[in-house]
Amino acid sequence: MIVSGQKTLLKISGCTVAENGSISVDSSRPFFEALINPSGYGHDFSIKYAKNQTLGQAGNEAKFHASQPQKLNLKELILDGTGVILGTKKTVKEQVQTLRNTIYSYVGVKHETPIVQIVWGSLIFYGRAEGMKFDYTLFKPNGEPLRAKITLNFVEYISPGEMGKKKAASSPDLTHLITVKAGDTLPLLCDRIYRDSSYYMEVARINGLSSFRNLTPGTTLKFPPLAN
Repeated sequence: MIVSGQKTLLKISGCTVAENGSISVDSSRPFFEALINPSGYGHDFSIKYAKNQTLGQAGNEAKFHASQPQKLNLKELILDGTGVILGTKKTVKEQVQTLRNTIYSYVGVKHETPIVQIVWGSLIFYGRAEGMKFDYTLFKPNGEPLRAKITLNFVEYISPGEMGKKKAASSPDLTHLITVKAGDTLPLLCDRIYRDSSYYMEVARINGLSSFRNLTPGTTLKFPPLAN
């Protein structure tokens, strides 16, 4: 990473994913180092909710379903080929190609955009490019661009192995086997697992129960994942 005085500059590096799901920087892959940091960045987090509406009711409270992949937006990254910024002799066209090779060009035979690591100060983000916008703002007399302003959008990458680790044991989109304890009722257990006690009739049907109130301690019950 280039460091100018106390200023740390943005670096984007190609990555590989090991068989165990861990992500690491691959020194054989292209990388991009900024000459000028972006004007800022946006880091978006979103959550998906399941809305299960009962027939005849106006509506029910939205219930947590899953966390969505994070998104990163790098704003106004400047590429300069005028020579006024020390650190490179590359033209804007060459800098654009380096950036494209790092975040956009397909890797291997899978025809997928590469997984990259974005590091800027305390920000560390792993993801794939979701969009690039180039605005060319300064040109030579022959039309060759001398400066470009770029906006980059990335979506978080999490390997299947890491995804499994991130799912909490209480997640409502996993199947649970629960051993009944004294005092447990189906509405109580459904509220604990699904955060909604109204699922008790469906759980009773799945487990072949004739009563949802009188549960036998020590009995193992199956609580399936919520339908999308």
